[in-house]
Amino acid sequence: MKRLIYMALPFFLTTSQGMCQTRLEAVRLVSPVHIDGRLDDAAWQQVPEITGFLQRDPDEGKPATQKTIVRLAYDNDALYVAAHMQDTAPDSIMTRLSRRDDVDNEDQFAIAIDSYHDHRSGYFFGVSAGGTLMDGVCYNDDWTDDTWDGVWEGCVHRDSTGWSAELRIPFSQLRFEKKDKHVWGINFLRAIGRRNEESYLVYTPKGSSGFVSRFPHLNGIEGIHPGRNIEILPYTRMKASFAHPESNDPFHNQSEFSPDVGGDFKISLSNNLTLDMTVNPDFGQVEVDPAVVNLSDVETFYDEKRPFFIEGASTYEFGYGGAKSYWGFNWSGPQFFYSRRIGQAPQGEWPDNDYADVTEGTHILGAAKLTGKLDGNWNVGTLHAVTRKETGSFQLDGKRFDADVEPITYYGLFRTQREINGGRQGLGVISTLVSRKFETDALRSDLNDNGFAFGVDGWSFLDTSKTWVFTGWLGASRISGTSERMVSVQENSRHYFQRPDAGHLSVDSSATELSGYAGRFYLNKQKGRVIVNSAIGFISPGFDVNDIGYVSRADWINGHLGLGYLWTEPGKVFRWADIIGAIHQSYDFEGNNVWGGLFLLWESQFLNYMRFNIQGYYNPETYNKFRTRGGPLTINEPGFGLYLDYQTDDRKPLIFDVDYELYQRNEEDRYQELSMEFEWKPKSNIRIEAGPEVVLEREPYQWVDVFDDATAGSTYGKRYVFGKLKQTEISANIRFNWTFSPRLSLQLYVQPLVSYGEYTEFKELSRPKSNDYRTYTSENILKANGEYTIDPDGNGPADSFTFDNPNFNYKSLRGNAVLRWEYRPGSTLYFVWTQNRWDDHLDEPFGMSQSMERLVDTRADNIFMLKATYWWSL
Repeated sequence: MKRLIYMALPFFLTTSQGMCQTRLEAVRLVSPVHIDGRLDDAAWQQVPEITGFLQRDPDEGKPATQKTIVRLAYDNDALYVAAHMQDTAPDSIMTRLSRRDDVDNEDQFAIAIDSYHDHRSGYFFGVSAGGTLMDGVCYNDDWTDDTWDGVWEGCVHRDSTGWSAELRIPFSQLRFEKKDKHVWGINFLRAIGRRNEESYLVYTPKGSSGFVSRFPHLNGIEGIHPGRNIEILPYTRMKASFAHPESNDPFHNQSEFSPDVGGDFKISLSNNLTLDMTVNPDFGQVEVDPAVVNLSDVETFYDEKRPFFIEGASTYEFGYGGAKSYWGFNWSGPQFFYSRRIGQAPQGEWPDNDYADVTEGTHILGAAKLTGKLDGNWNVGTLHAVTRKETGSFQLDGKRFDADVEPITYYGLFRTQREINGGRQGLGVISTLVSRKFETDALRSDLNDNGFAFGVDGWSFLDTSKTWVFTGWLGASRISGTSERMVSVQENSRHYFQRPDAGHLSVDSSATELSGYAGRFYLNKQKGRVIVNSAIGFISPGFDVNDIGYVSRADWINGHLGLGYLWTEPGKVFRWADIIGAIHQSYDFEGNNVWGGLFLLWESQFLNYMRFNIQGYYNPETYNKFRTRGGPLTINEPGFGLYLDYQTDDRKPLIFDVDYELYQRNEEDRYQELSMEFEWKPKSNIRIEAGPEVVLEREPYQWVDVFDDATAGSTYGKRYVFGKLKQTEISANIRFNWTFSPRLSLQLYVQPLVSYGEYTEFKELSRPKSNDYRTYTSENILKANGEYTIDPDGNGPADSFTFDNPNFNYKSLRGNAVLRWEYRPGSTLYFVWTQNRWDDHLDEPFGMSQSMERLVDTRADNIFMLKATYWWSL
């Protein structure tokens, strides 16, 4: 999300050196301009030139190697930009065609506009030499977010002198105060791909920070008004599904067809506030989520991909501001707003059934968000959504019946942040609310009635040069529901209140609510060659925001101190390099040492633009709170890790990136991962990416299950059973992008995955706060009909127990293809094909060729979708 479009900075290069006061002028057009990229309209001859670009890379501070001339003009409706990128070697201009916002290392031009003139936020609009458009927003002075898509025009043209670009940016796409005369901040970027050169009118020095605050001032714009612009984007969709249900399935046919309609609306309520609404949204054109095999007790986190929720998502970020770098070492910090909760799979427990028909995701009846600025310095964002009640159809023993699986639910979010003293200080607030309406009591034990969270964040620079900055946040949460539901929450993997050896935790079976608090504070030195990054944070045992947010662990105290040194000027070997070291430590609220260690990083770029990264880390012996999944503490043995990353020159048609990670405690406890990324551009409009990955894991204490046994006195009347896991996983992320024109493209995503796990040497924990386990012998184990029966003490008094064979052999092939045609600005036609294959035969030994053969032979489920949107502006 914090993708730096303008500055290819390492993530830790920070600080600010003030604001540029250069004055520029925009001229009102006296005759029309035709947007075709040729710059031959007579009107441009009356507009003054803007020149004088300086390099940031590769030779900081020197004049750009090629001249760039920019002209700015406007009329009542739009800002017009003309840019001539002169080039002494026009045949070497790097031109590629790609999808919007997907601009790689190639020639490009962009303009950034601080239209509200707050020196911290704004918009950017750009175009590559191949005609690809890119846009987004600037925030926090240094960060950018390309998820925002405006409706504007941009065209390019090549000739013997270089290339040129024309942009028309409607004022309706910008936010600015209502004035007779305007002063905006403005800056320009030109990138020359073959030289890895980035030049700006005003650049941010390496080892420093502050981008928007440095913008030159643009004067001359008078008599313009954004008006109360209304944009309407209705859609119509036809979906056809072809699957292979079981022959007796009464709910599903081999082919099903479903039409649908809905729409999005955008209304400018004032100069500063925009209302976005969606009714019955459809997100069938987004890329499918990758398959995962999750053996942990932590919920899998998926990135948001739905346009309504990712556009402008930076507005709702909490806990960031002022500082540029937020390091975390084993910090499972909460995310107060995790938009994937809205429209997630139904959470109610299914009744026993032979066949079921349940929607994959709850239907969003409608959602709305309001964003903008109030009273000059208050950034405001609020989002509201309602999902409908979901009822599943089931059949058991030939009898059909319905059951609720999700109640109607309201999701609410409010976020505001005030920038003070020109951005030197800031103060913000966030609050979230989730409320469910249960029509029956059937789901009350599965879901919270309500969830509420509140937080305050802010920052302050401690000196006039903005070298040191203090940032932080505090938050609180409260959830409520039936006592049965609250017991379930207290005992889930985020809390584990039932831990028998925890002196500070216990399950309250009568509780109907659970509350907690959390916070984190940072002190960073962000200027100069020496950098300092430090933090301390805490999450109380009862903190829980997962109704609308995401937190994986509570009962956590964590801190770190990191130091680094930067080399920003090219030397005999490296263009830049940095070294970072850190010490970190984690405790629970009882004071148990649950993690800690040392970390060392070296990162560099060679003179030939290849990159190398090496990391090493060491963790001493600590306690493990989670291995027994609600049981007593165990021991983490000391371990060490190594991470290597090497990337070739990203200017080349073929780019290669290889990563290797090793973590080892002993010969029987080892994790290895080798991943590679290939990017090949055989033609200017074709890009092929492949990311194969191999994971080899040997885990001697992999969780199996827990069984009650009054004779197991040393482990509090329970037997915690583990196995020695040998896991091999091979997967790949494959993407094929074929861009026919800046408005017509084909994107293909495929992910094959094979994951095989074999459990041996079943054992049980012998005593708490130890690494002692008793391995079952063959005399203790009986295997039959896919089950293991364990008699833990032979002829002793303990009862035997049974569990299913935990081995797995999972094979998956999923992907989708999206043909996207923007047939007019803002209006798009999609044709989507999604396919899914999977197989989970357990009896086969691991073998890549056999797995692929079985996947090919497995019948595929296919979904075809045709979707059309049409953009109106009123």
